Amino acid sequence: MAKISQLRPAANFESGFSLLEVMFSMVIMTVGLVSLLAVMGIAMASTQTSETNAIAKRLANEAMESILTARETANVQWSMINNGTCVVGSGCTTGIFPAPAQPICLPGVDGIVGTTDDCTVGPNGGPQILDMPGPSGIVQSPAGGPCAAPDNCLQLTNYTRTIAIAPFVVGGVPDSNLNSVTITVTYTTPQLKVPQNYVLTTLVSQYR
Repeated sequence: MAKISQLRPAANFESGFSLLEVMFSMVIMTVGLVSLLAVMGIAMASTQTSETNAIAKRLANEAMESILTARETANVQWSMINNGTCVVGSGCTTGIFPAPAQPICLPGVDGIVGTTDDCTVGPNGGPQILDMPGPSGIVQSPAGGPCAAPDNCLQLTNYTRTIAIAPFVVGGVPDSNLNSVTITVTYTTPQLKVPQNYVLTTLVSQYR
C-alpha cells in the first residue's frame, strides 16, 4: 500500500510590527513633536521679550539725550533741569520734569522729552507711537508724518517713564553745579506679567 505523505506549508519567517510596537512608536513621535513646538514657542517669546527690552532702552536713552541737548543748547536754565511742574515759557524757573511716572508722549512745544507739556493735546505732544517696519521690512510712512499702514504702528501704552533729578552729593554736601539724573522705564513683557525696569543713570553738570 502506497504511503501518502502529508504536505506541510513552509515556515514563514517574515513578520510585521505588532500593535504594541506601533503604539509605542506613536507615543515617542508625539512627545518629540510636542517638545519641538514648546521650543518654538520659547524662541518666539524670547524674540518678543528682546524687542520689548530694546524699546525700553531706546525710551530711556531718548529722554537722557533730550536733557543733555537742552543743557548744551541752553534752551532752559540750569535750575529748570530738575523735578517740578514748571512749564517752559511760562516765566517760572523751577523744575520742568514731573517726579511721578509719566506715560510715553511726544515732546511738547519745548522740544524736551519728559517735561510737563508732553502729553498736551495739540499739534505738539500727545501719545508717542513707534513707527516700525511692516511686512516689507521698510518704514514707508513719510518722514515727520504720522505712522500709517502698511507700517507697524506700535502704541507705547505698556511703558511709563520716570525722570528723577537731584543734586549730586559729595562728602555729604549737595553740589549745586552737578545733578544726578536717573531715568527708569517701567514695562511688562508678554511672558512676565510683573513690571520690569530699565534704569539709566548719569551725572549732568551745568557747565557745557
